Amino acid sequence: MRSKSVFLLAVLLTAVTFVSMAFSQEMQKSGSGAIAEVTRLEQESVKADLKNDSSFAKQYYAEDYTGGSSWGTWDTKASVLKDMMDMKANKTNKEEMSDLKVRAYGNTAIATFTETYDSLYHGEHRMRTVMCTDTWVKQGTWKLVAGHCSQLAK
Repeated sequence: MRSKSVFLLAVLLTAVTFVSMAFSQEMQKSGSGAIAEVTRLEQESVKADLKNDSSFAKQYYAEDYTGGSSWGTWDTKASVLKDMMDMKANKTNKEEMSDLKVRAYGNTAIATFTETYDSLYHGEHRMRTVMCTDTWVKQGTWKLVAGHCSQLAK
């Protein structure tokens, strides 16, 4: 009887191991897909900023998006879209992203990067290099739910 229990336990442990390995491989596959997609979206966001194209923010910013700027202000999806409508006072002249790294955790992805920009914001010229973190959540499509940038130390 004891050997039968040991055998069943061994079979069960083997099955759990195989299921766990398959799940891990599937998570890695879906994780790599998420990483590729969020990487693409981060790169597309720079292109949209340079074109002052609000369609990116309309499509990919979550309705409750919040972003903290290195200037100490909070933005929302509504405020970003409003600013993009006033191209005389808000314009991106230059924006370059580097050191982009994306990590995926199921339906959430974190992007970290360095960004250098030259822009006009509310009529004021601003130029800075910042380090940023964006948080994306898959809600049907990937949505940017939060972002924050801090000025790099000189």
